[in-house]
Amino acid sequence: MFSIADNLTNVRQRIKKAQIAANRDLASVQLLAVTKTRSAEDLIVAMQSGLSCFGENYVNEAVSKQKTIRSLCTEDAYQALVWHFIGPVQSNKTKIITEHFDWVQSIDREKIAQRLNDQRPHDLPPLNVCIQVNINHEESKSGLNIQEVEALAKLIDSLPHLTLRGLMTIPKAVQSPEALQASFLEMETLFKQLKAIYPDIDTLSMGMSGDIEAAITNGSTMVRVGTALFGQRV
Repeated sequence: MFSIADNLTNVRQRIKKAQIAANRDLASVQLLAVTKTRSAEDLIVAMQSGLSCFGENYVNEAVSKQKTIRSLCTEDAYQALVWHFIGPVQSNKTKIITEHFDWVQSIDREKIAQRLNDQRPHDLPPLNVCIQVNINHEESKSGLNIQEVEALAKLIDSLPHLTLRGLMTIPKAVQSPEALQASFLEMETLFKQLKAIYPDIDTLSMGMSGDIEAAITNGSTMVRVGTALFGQRV
């Protein structure tokens, strides 16, 4: 049975090989550990293995884990962690999200952007945000169509307590390698277009355990990995 440390080594090797194959800088891709349904103890082990960026989908679960982790480590160690909210954002959860997360990667509505801006505590830095794009137009998934991204980006850029950092997508789970690459290329093109307009944009969050290599080949700057690090959820 592999440990989290062993799995992390394997994932980092995959990321490095993909960057070399794509002739990319070895520091150009960040690893975000997806920790939904994982225990606080799993996260402590992940921290001890060198991980510090965690992605959560469920607000109440995440806040509970944050409290437990904070009680189990030093304040300096806790403050070094970076928390990303990557699930659908409900209106009644925006306040608690602004208080407990550094990033929100899943903004797809003007109403949510405005609420996050208005409710971000003023003693915290602006909330880093990404616009979620539904690249394959799946009814079961959140996210905007590409044609709708520009208007939301313009709004976010005008909000003082949000910083637009980029785009996030979750491509269709079952599709051919050619179709997956086409989806990733479409995202990379949109990312470059927005980056030319908004100077703070630096993040293209795409790629998960099964498609790390394809995502990096097509411009991803952040891969969101859960299963390859922690094993299948039970």
